Amino acid sequence: MTHPLAFVFAFFMGAAVGSFVNVVADRLPAGQSLVRPGSHCPVCGTHLRAFDLVPVLSYVWLRARCRYCGAAIPRRLPLVEAGTGLLFAFALASYGLSAAFAAAAVVLGLLVAIAIIDLEHGLILDRVVLPASVAALFMAPLWPLVGVEREFFLWSGPLASLASSLAGGVAGLVFFLAIVLLRPGGMGGGDVKLGGLLGLLLGLGGVAIAVWVAVVAGGLVAAALLALRKRGRKSEMPFGPFLAGGAAVALLAGPQLQSWYLGI
Repeated sequence: MTHPLAFVFAFFMGAAVGSFVNVVADRLPAGQSLVRPGSHCPVCGTHLRAFDLVPVLSYVWLRARCRYCGAAIPRRLPLVEAGTGLLFAFALASYGLSAAFAAAAVVLGLLVAIAIIDLEHGLILDRVVLPASVAALFMAPLWPLVGVEREFFLWSGPLASLASSLAGGVAGLVFFLAIVLLRPGGMGGGDVKLGGLLGLLLGLGGVAIAVWVAVVAGGLVAAALLALRKRGRKSEMPFGPFLAGGAAVALLAGPQLQSWYLGI
């Protein structure tokens, strides 16, 4: 049984990763360096000190205002930090304190960054997806070695995990490419590449769960926005956040969802 303090540690580790994700979401779409300049207030430009950057807690201590000029701190910052912290806590519950938890944490941080950038800018950046796809391909045979079993047609082991990732990558890529070709304008090339990435990360079974969750969640949100007259029938809505959310669900609860589905 995992000690309760381990979940506190996982939460704050995730919150720290969420803080970095905020930097990525702010700077990468603008083509800025992730390293220079250091953290600073975007309004007054003052360099922020360590006690201004404590994830979640600094936002509360400073009452959502810059210590130096009083400008409002965007609510997105603590929400992303807290949300990533919760995802890390769920990952710890799923995998325990293990190498599999560390791998899942890296993937979750990547998914949060992709979701935030697409939500705010309508972009799924090649500079994020393509290097991540290469890394996912190299990581594919290692999943069983860190405790994550991935079968491919009743075949298990590192090579089966690699085969599942390759099949999942092709399936994700082809599925969304078909949507783009059959319904131009419905999705962008970034969604196609993201589908391929998720297949490489999750394998054939995992990407199927991720897409199913994304489609259901996206449909429910779209229906709610239509009912509330927040969007029209032809309004565009970024699908990347739903795909990233579906991937997180598959990563954290994929086997349980698969067992539940087969049970009914």
